[in-house]
Amino acid sequence: MKVIGIVGWKNCGKTTLAAALIRELSGRGLTVNSIKHAHHGVDVDQPGTDSHQHRQAGAREVILAGGQRYAIMHELRGAEEPTLEDLLARLGPCDWVVVEGFKAHPHAKIEVHRQACARPPLFPGDASIIAVAADHDTGFRGPVFDLNDASGIADFILDLEAL
Repeated sequence: MKVIGIVGWKNCGKTTLAAALIRELSGRGLTVNSIKHAHHGVDVDQPGTDSHQHRQAGAREVILAGGQRYAIMHELRGAEEPTLEDLLARLGPCDWVVVEGFKAHPHAKIEVHRQACARPPLFPGDASIIAVAADHDTGFRGPVFDLNDASGIADFILDLEAL
């Protein structure tokens, strides 16, 4: 499985680009999985549901399964946050994994930066950023894409795969 990261500051367009890239790669017949990192407490389960009651009762993992999908909720219960490698190992087989977040991890990443973002680009301090998607000249000395060019970014990462 190949991994490409989408990183940047909050509200600069990471999710929009990640979704567009997933759509583009999937549309080309590739199997794509994703991992989204969040810095805040994440809960996909709602109080009052059966699965939430199972978690509240102390279950370490709860699988919520239905005819269209299933979700595994894993309570850390004081354990360390899993690494990107831990999470990748839990994914099913695929061609590509699009990772949103995990800025500090050294996997290949594309930085999203908007002129309206108040913070400076990440790439000067991160050698694992291999391209930038932006709406302005960032000064990056590598491939730079328009924020809306999911097709061009997909071509770029698929060309990397051939190397």
